[in-house]
Amino acid sequence: MKYMRPGSVAEAMDILVAAGGNAAPMAGGTDLLVRMKGGFVEPEVVVDLKAIAELGGIVETRDGFEIGAAVPCAALGESAALRAAWPGVVEAAGLIGSKQIQGRCTIAGNLCNASPAADSVPALVAAGARAMIVGPGGRREARVEDIPAAPGRTTLGRGEIIAAIRLAKPAPRSADAYLRFTPRTEMDIAVVGIGISLTLDADGRVAAARVAMGAVAPTVLLVAEAARAIVGTRLDEAALADLAAACSGACRPIDDKRGTIAFRTRIAGVLARRAAVIAYGRAGAR
Repeated sequence: MKYMRPGSVAEAMDILVAAGGNAAPMAGGTDLLVRMKGGFVEPEVVVDLKAIAELGGIVETRDGFEIGAAVPCAALGESAALRAAWPGVVEAAGLIGSKQIQGRCTIAGNLCNASPAADSVPALVAAGARAMIVGPGGRREARVEDIPAAPGRTTLGRGEIIAAIRLAKPAPRSADAYLRFTPRTEMDIAVVGIGISLTLDADGRVAAARVAMGAVAPTVLLVAEAARAIVGTRLDEAALADLAAACSGACRPIDDKRGTIAFRTRIAGVLARRAAVIAYGRAGAR
């Protein structure tokens, strides 16, 4: 196996194309190295993206934020502007692994690992995030929810990498939140994860919403019915009950050692209610 550390996106593309599909891009390595050790993947070339300056920063623009693919999750929590704009996304990123892992792991890597239980992905989907993709055919853009294809598989083409995650500037009176349930308080995999973003009108009613769930289906779910349940409401008890029912109804989970189908279905509704209340409070305070 070869280890390559390119200094530019163009150099990385050349290596990936030359490898003919037998290369693995590495943003942080916290998922890739585990998969390699377990024998799930055996790349001939590992392409370390950490040395590419273009992929290593959080850039705030007039339209929002671009988070480079090699930016560690710890850096997201250190960005006051990003925390203020998208607290739910930062919360989700901060739940990935231990303090040591936080210094290496990335939200782009979390997305490309394509685990149904990835913490950052439901939060990114709820926030309407988009992936900026670079490959042999040039650059393109895709919705984050369109990247996972199945557990462990993505829709990225051969030689393509995610260069950055783009988050738009939130509208006034908007906020998001992310909650998950795990058997342990830290360093565990989500049994259910819920990301919700809300925008309120001048009367305090929900004008727009996005609700995304993780660990309850083979890929992240964007639940339009759950969003419709709370749009036009002040998030009263009836609206929260409809939200919970829509989230539970959309679940397609499995039984495993962390939770049963019935438990996951129930908890999805409970977490949705709680996350919506948090996001609503944050949006109203702006």
